[in-house]
Amino acid sequence: MFRNFLASITRNGISLIGTALAIAGLVLIVSLVVIEKLGFDGGPYLGILTYLILPMIFVVGLILIPIGALLHRRKLRRMPGGEDTPALPVFDLNDGKTRKWVLIVFALTMVNIVVVAGATYKGIHVMETVEFCGMACHSVMQPEHTAHARSPHSRVSCAECHIGPGADWFVKSKLDGAWQLVAVAFDLYPRPIPTPLHDLRPARETCEQCHWPTKHVGDKLRVIKHYRDDEQNTELTTALVLKVGGVQGTSASGIHWHVDPNVEIRYRSDETREEVYEIQYTNAASGEEKSYAVRNAPEDDGVWRAMDCVDCHNRPTHIYESAGPAIDTAITEGHIDRTLPFIKREGLRLIDVEYESHEAARDVIASGLTAFYADNYPELAVQRAADIESAAQALGDAYSFNVFPGMKVYWDTYPDHIGHEQSDGCFRCHKRGMRTADREQVSNDCETCHILLAEEEENPEIMSVLNPE
Repeated sequence: MFRNFLASITRNGISLIGTALAIAGLVLIVSLVVIEKLGFDGGPYLGILTYLILPMIFVVGLILIPIGALLHRRKLRRMPGGEDTPALPVFDLNDGKTRKWVLIVFALTMVNIVVVAGATYKGIHVMETVEFCGMACHSVMQPEHTAHARSPHSRVSCAECHIGPGADWFVKSKLDGAWQLVAVAFDLYPRPIPTPLHDLRPARETCEQCHWPTKHVGDKLRVIKHYRDDEQNTELTTALVLKVGGVQGTSASGIHWHVDPNVEIRYRSDETREEVYEIQYTNAASGEEKSYAVRNAPEDDGVWRAMDCVDCHNRPTHIYESAGPAIDTAITEGHIDRTLPFIKREGLRLIDVEYESHEAARDVIASGLTAFYADNYPELAVQRAADIESAAQALGDAYSFNVFPGMKVYWDTYPDHIGHEQSDGCFRCHKRGMRTADREQVSNDCETCHILLAEEEENPEIMSVLNPE
């Protein structure tokens, strides 16, 4: 009977196809694993092929083998004289040859289980890598992947923030990912990707794996450099003490009083969270409760949400600079020579433009900057050609790191809520007109969060105190 079973496998096309797929899948998996172990870097696509696509082909092949055999057996039963053919194979384990074949099949099955289990484990690992998230769907995720690589969290994987620990969110993320795969395959995704993500896991379950309120204690000095658009690119310094604060003992202070475990803040806003209509404040320790609202706030519009980390730190990793600050950063870091006349003004003129692609932007920036100095500073254009070229490269980088025409991501597409320089940020809540029913204004005391030591000053005196020679 076992011979009949083997015959049924080899005598029908479905089982033969399944056998070919299983063997080919297994051989390719083993071969690619060996290649990977030898140090070949195939990028995310090698991992996808080895641990996702080929294992599926292998499993499909294994499934087709018994399906084909059963269909073949059903065909035999319908043929004249086949009425006695059993619906399922019968194995006589008293027969030594049959027992031997059963053991062989059992051993092969164990091998198959090990292969599938190993591939599944590695496949999950591959799907949680930064390379898979950022490069497998390159056109879609190029902006976010580029921003992540340059962020303070560049060594933190996407899964650690977007999924976090636990099986429930892991399963949910994979179900969401299935639709995202379909959207990418059939070009159904929006451009740009809309934010905020309304189904993002609460930050206290992810961010606080590394950051937690009791460790936000203290103040932080921050010095920011800006440059005027005059001929000298005059350096301006802003120095401030950020009252980071946090929870210490039973009290909270500074910026991070918002995350005091005793404090709950809920707010109602539009879907973008840029326009806040109403705030509810509750302090469990003191029993204090307050409700604030803006005049003429829509009654039926908006979404209620409990405030957490990402309401202020909405771009902790995927950070996009505005055009002016991007040039300031490049000058401060030495990528652009500040002694080039009008480099801030001309750089801003050249990069604050919508180009068709990064390549087009770099070409126009380089030719435009060269033409400006050739027309207005011909001697300098010759003597400092290398500095001008470096400046053009840095300006092109600034554009390529922050603007992605293919995804319709431009300088102001994604506002950053930290502070209030490039967007309303803090002032979404701490704004005029946000009052209680008794006309009590929500706090807008700037010194709750920071103390200005100097604000866009040339050579401020405080810097000689902070950095004495």
